[in-house]
Amino acid sequence: MKTTVSLEVTDIKQKIPLASSYKKKLRTISPLIGILIVILFYYLVPNKLDLQTTNVYPAILSFLALIYILLLIIARRNENLKIKLDEKAPLMFVIALFLTLWDGLTLKSGHLPLPYFPWPDKILNAFIKDRNVLGISILHSLRLLGVGYFFGVVIGFITGVAMGWYKKVHYWINPLMKAVGPIPAVTWIPLIMILFPAGIFGSSFLIFLAVWFPVTLMTSSGIANVRNAYFEVGRTLGANERFLVLKVAIPAALPNIFLGLFQGMSVACATLIVAEMLGVKAGLGWYITWATGWAEYDKVYASIFLILITFSSIITLLFKLRNKVLSWQKGVIKW
Repeated sequence: MKTTVSLEVTDIKQKIPLASSYKKKLRTISPLIGILIVILFYYLVPNKLDLQTTNVYPAILSFLALIYILLLIIARRNENLKIKLDEKAPLMFVIALFLTLWDGLTLKSGHLPLPYFPWPDKILNAFIKDRNVLGISILHSLRLLGVGYFFGVVIGFITGVAMGWYKKVHYWINPLMKAVGPIPAVTWIPLIMILFPAGIFGSSFLIFLAVWFPVTLMTSSGIANVRNAYFEVGRTLGANERFLVLKVAIPAALPNIFLGLFQGMSVACATLIVAEMLGVKAGLGWYITWATGWAEYDKVYASIFLILITFSSIITLLFKLRNKVLSWQKGVIKW
């Protein structure tokens, strides 16, 4: 009797890791299953209306599936890539289900009315059809964003350091910060249109204004909150004021400064779309306004997704820069 029970327990223990292994493999290939569901749903479920469809959507999904398979092959020899794929797999599967639901609510059932809610294939075709205009628009948007963000960061950083280090500067600028800072940048549009008749200058100034406040605020806060012990050690070793500012205060305040950079970029991206309505002749915001005027909402969604991809990439680059610059603080602060 004891032998039989022992064998059953051993059998159960052997089955547990086996089931866990199957579950892990299923999790890894779940994005491929999701893509297969999307493609089968697209081809097999009849359309509610007699609408023109193409093979662009399933072709792109198939290409993404091939890339994922290639990554899985590489991940067999790359443990870091394997961990990342396992981590992202459920998210990618849910995105595939969302695409299936999107197709079901638009192309297949018509519950979401046209032209306000186009289906994914139509949006992808808008990308291809207007790729030249979208390419020019994104270059203009990046130029406008770059100019406004650069000057906002530079002036905001200088102002923040001065406010955090010198009490007199803080005394005079702080009231301006309290008065102007909380006001959304877009509310200054009527005044900016008068001060800057040329659209590109007014748009750049609007982005500058949106970036300047968070960068100044976080930089001054970081400088002001540096521990006095750091300065006392520096003075004991003979450091002058310039050395204390450049080599002690600013490095110690970098976590706060990067928070200001992130906040500034987020606000700048939101302000950019509004800023491009101030007489600018090109840009993603201009493109959205133009497409909406012609009720071509597939192009509107195409530009929105392009904005999402572009600005997410910029934020990711900022994070990578932060990780590199603040690598010496790993283990000291939470990432």
